[in-house]
Amino acid sequence: MPIPTVFKGRLSLPAIAAPMFLVSGPDLVIETCKAGVAGTFPTLNARTPAQLDEWLERIGGALGALGAAGGRASAHAPYGVNLILHATNPRLADDLALVERHRVPFVITSLGHPDEVVERVHAYGGLVFSDVIHAQHARKAAAAGVDGIIAVASGAGGHAGTQSAISLAREIRAFWHGVLVLAGAISDGAGVRAAEVLGADFAYMGTRFIATRESMADAAYKAMLLECTAAEIVYTDVISGTNANFMWPSLAQAGFERAALSAGTGKGKIHGIADEARAWRDVWSAGHGVSTIHDLPAVADLVERLAREYRAACDLPASPALRGG
Repeated sequence: MPIPTVFKGRLSLPAIAAPMFLVSGPDLVIETCKAGVAGTFPTLNARTPAQLDEWLERIGGALGALGAAGGRASAHAPYGVNLILHATNPRLADDLALVERHRVPFVITSLGHPDEVVERVHAYGGLVFSDVIHAQHARKAAAAGVDGIIAVASGAGGHAGTQSAISLAREIRAFWHGVLVLAGAISDGAGVRAAEVLGADFAYMGTRFIATRESMADAAYKAMLLECTAAEIVYTDVISGTNANFMWPSLAQAGFERAALSAGTGKGKIHGIADEARAWRDVWSAGHGVSTIHDLPAVADLVERLAREYRAACDLPASPALRGG
């Protein structure tokens, strides 16, 4: 699939920093885009539509000034926002109107049918990506006219599926010829290259960007990320009613017993964005990529390292086990 113009020639490596609830904000988005990775944030991280308006103005102004100073838009990567389409989000209409007004370059939809968003974002020339955890969801998103599919595989932070990244990427790529983004335990440049080998155009990286100086995560949250391994990630629906990956120490601090956290119980149902925020405030999400996260760099330094790792992975020699090697 040809890379959309808004991304072409503007990235340090083929990656998007995923929108993370209560973690991604203007500082993280601006610094990520400046470093050459597409930055995103959930609109609900802004407490009100008025604050969202301020954030979009700030991000657009900072990146616009950067492009003007360099005389070219390619001085930075594009930014995007995540819209929750579920009926429990009373702000959807207001937030979508602000997205239109600020002409956000790309929009990521979650938990709902994206048809109206596609129509309205396409009207001003923006792109719409839809995140999915199953191929059947990808087919529905494709039928709605989205520009990209984000395949959220097992091991991803936050709301994730149970299908392996290899299986999910290959299944979707067999019928989807648009932009494909792959999520699931990608925390270094080699993982970004692996996503490409599987047929993805971009890697989707969340947990790695929580552990940066510019993220809005609490200091204790960041410290816990450095201490945990994949063995301490628990997949459960008891927090919000939808299965997601969380760090076990944060669940223990909140009074949960590990034996009671099996997926599929249907407990912890939420009734709106306020309940969602309370549920996620002290119980901290992360993906299996925590095992290889050991520091809290500035975004600029992290992206420089990721780009080096990616280039090194692209140059890997053929296995000596191959005939003729």
